[in-house]
Amino acid sequence: MDTQKDTKEMNPLVEALFKVGAHFGYNKSRRHPSISPFIFGAKNRVEIFDLESTSESLVVAKQVLFNLGKEGKQILFVAGKNEAKEAVTIGASAIAMPYVAGRFIGGTLTNFPEIKKRIEKLIRLEAEKQAGELNRYTKKERLLIDREIARLTKDFGGIVSMKQLPAAIVVIDPKREYNVIREAKILRIPIIALLNSDCNLKEVTYAVPGNDSLKSSITFFIDQLVLSYQEGKKNIATTA
Repeated sequence: MDTQKDTKEMNPLVEALFKVGAHFGYNKSRRHPSISPFIFGAKNRVEIFDLESTSESLVVAKQVLFNLGKEGKQILFVAGKNEAKEAVTIGASAIAMPYVAGRFIGGTLTNFPEIKKRIEKLIRLEAEKQAGELNRYTKKERLLIDREIARLTKDFGGIVSMKQLPAAIVVIDPKREYNVIREAKILRIPIIALLNSDCNLKEVTYAVPGNDSLKSSITFFIDQLVLSYQEGKKNIATTA
């Protein structure tokens, strides 16, 4: 069975998705029932996404990001898997948005006032260190403070710019990032997600079914959303 139609027949977005390997799902035994309408077929026991459907879902997600950019809204990017960390860090930083590229700390959203205190502590300690104000402490005390800064940076360094709850959350692999999905649902924060065939489509607001384990696929997804957000922000400038 052919994995997709001849690339000559593809629209540009479908062709781009094909090139980055977005069409590769998991083994059929891992498929979540909600994903079934997006499966084109299988090859060597690996399920293949219907990239026409994926591209349509991506277009919807891009429009959401465009609108958020146009409104100047804040977005939180979340991805803990190694294949996604770099793409999320670079993509979020390109539009000055907060991100979690690693373990999502429970309560980041539902207990944000407490998390905000920890972020403020990190900012204060870093400022004191830069100003040389830590010199008044003993060597042992400075070592302990440096360790505290390192720990806080690891946990909250990517969300220092998050002064309030985000208007939306972009997630790579919602099955893995179940904590952020749970908290976002409690707070009714829209979720835009790239999800593979083992994920529940109904757990997120705007789902883009595709390969969420391949670095090239993840990077393409993030880049597309970031570009749409940037285009939305440009729209503010041209209409102001």
